Amino acid sequence: MNHLFFTINASSSQPFIAMAIHHGHALRPGISRYINITDRQRLREEDPFTGQWTIVAPIQVICFHSRFQVDLNRPREKAIYETPDDAWGIKVWKFPLPENEKVLSLAEYDRFYFELKKLLDVIIREFGYCIIYDLHSYNAIRDNKIGDSIDNPDINIGTSHMNRKVWGFLIDQLINDLRSFDMLDRQLDVRENVKFKGGYLTQWIYEQYGDLCCPIAIEIKKFFMNEITGLPDANQMTLFGQALQYTTIKLHERAKQCLLSKVL
Repeated sequence: MNHLFFTINASSSQPFIAMAIHHGHALRPGISRYINITDRQRLREEDPFTGQWTIVAPIQVICFHSRFQVDLNRPREKAIYETPDDAWGIKVWKFPLPENEKVLSLAEYDRFYFELKKLLDVIIREFGYCIIYDLHSYNAIRDNKIGDSIDNPDINIGTSHMNRKVWGFLIDQLINDLRSFDMLDRQLDVRENVKFKGGYLTQWIYEQYGDLCCPIAIEIKKFFMNEITGLPDANQMTLFGQALQYTTIKLHERAKQCLLSKVL
């Protein structure tokens, strides 16, 4: 299912979705004339290449528009960056964005959540549950300083928008699987709710479906690329994709154990 700014690919019918809603860099022509920052500045705050990792799931949701056009990981009233406070101190627009452009962006936002709900309704009706990998990346360099590793794990697993009493076993196994993967002779630093706890997307899924969904925000530090230039490291990209794939081997078996424990 293809739209102008996002796609939903379903290669098989299984209750597992990988999403990359900040993957995109595109801007509508109408909005690009107002943008106040360079492509490189914009790319730095986006999550480039995350869409490539969605292949680990049979259902992939990838967004191609920039979060600076409309941010799907924020509530609707905050989905358009208006002031520098909304966007890491960045003055996004040369001039105030016209209302007609805001309307177009919010229509995209509404279409995305409408289509996502249709998809999840079908999955829940057929399987009774759904697992979502909500893939993001984040910068560890700010103001030309590398952030302390204490506060910047390689992988941050955000679980604030789920019932951990139900899904805790699956989350613990996900963390252990990632930690045990050999990443160029080192182990990944994987921790939970350190840098990020999950954004609006996972919140919305939990509000809609409760314990029937396990929405996991997976924030990857940009160790797989040069944060400043935006250039990827192909080897690290491939290896992390393999690490992510490794976590899916017993995913549904673990999910069913979680749900069975809830019933018991």
